[in-house]
Amino acid sequence: MAPKEVIKVLVTGAAGQIGYSLLYMVANGDIFGHDQPLDLVMLDIEPMMGVLEGVAMELNDCAFTTLRSVVATADEKTGFSGIDAALLVGAMPRKAGMERKDLLAANVRIFKSQGKALDQFAKKTVKVIVVGNPANTNAGIAAKYAPSIPTRNFSAMTRLDQNRAQHQIAAKCGVTIQDVSGVIVWGNHSSTQFPDVSHAKVNKGGKSLAVYAACNDDAWLKGDFIKTVQSRGAAVIAARKLSSAMSAAKACADHMRDWFQGTKHGHHVSMAVPSDGSYGVPAGLIYSFPVTIENREWKIVQGLEINDFGREKMKVTADELAQERADALAVCQE
Repeated sequence: MAPKEVIKVLVTGAAGQIGYSLLYMVANGDIFGHDQPLDLVMLDIEPMMGVLEGVAMELNDCAFTTLRSVVATADEKTGFSGIDAALLVGAMPRKAGMERKDLLAANVRIFKSQGKALDQFAKKTVKVIVVGNPANTNAGIAAKYAPSIPTRNFSAMTRLDQNRAQHQIAAKCGVTIQDVSGVIVWGNHSSTQFPDVSHAKVNKGGKSLAVYAACNDDAWLKGDFIKTVQSRGAAVIAARKLSSAMSAAKACADHMRDWFQGTKHGHHVSMAVPSDGSYGVPAGLIYSFPVTIENREWKIVQGLEINDFGREKMKVTADELAQERADALAVCQE
């Protein structure tokens, strides 16, 4: 069999904590395949170039069989030129006392610039995941300023929320992670997101049970479970004094692996993608849906029954996203 063509992968914010965990997963083949050769580009701001030189040394010293070259740069043209995949991790972090709108304004400028760089230098087939928060809106801004690249090639990460929800259900039911399937995260990667288990299953005692039957605790599923998933990031910060890094990197790897290698038959995953109006979500919003993926193309799962409780939760997070988008577009005009 002929060797696979080398792909070029960009990680932004590569000197940060998420980047440090993620780069290992990119380079060792966990995401794109253990037989997929790749060139890795690490992009960060100029003051972090010394750090990235050290990271590049470490990556080379790992002697990965898939890794053909490593480049560290602060230049967007160098970073975005000819890339097949962009993992946009870097963003302005929220600081003490900073309002969400201030964070939004700072990041709009970053992702407007990166969108333009994607438009000018990247392959038109590039697949883009935004991890840096506010991720959904940042993805929308990047897509807006990359008009030559299909909007459906842009996504934001809600897989971390799905993973968090899956663990909560597994722990509650006393089963393993692989015994829980079908969890959905709808909407924004924020405290308004809706982790939905109404279509999820638990394998318990040799039987496949609906989550509500397996947990037998409706109050928890409609209350503390949702709140725990929604506020998990803040809980990690409170405990660790730093934001989620290892788990965020793992979720980014899960998201991009499924995008490139496809979802398992009969399984869906949560991705924030441009809405086509499905489930009443306004078209164009970067909104998390359940999707299946084949040949690197995602498709929103259709026909799921949504009860009144779910519809209310889905509308709240859609309304927040619409407001975020309006605020971001206003900043773009400044």
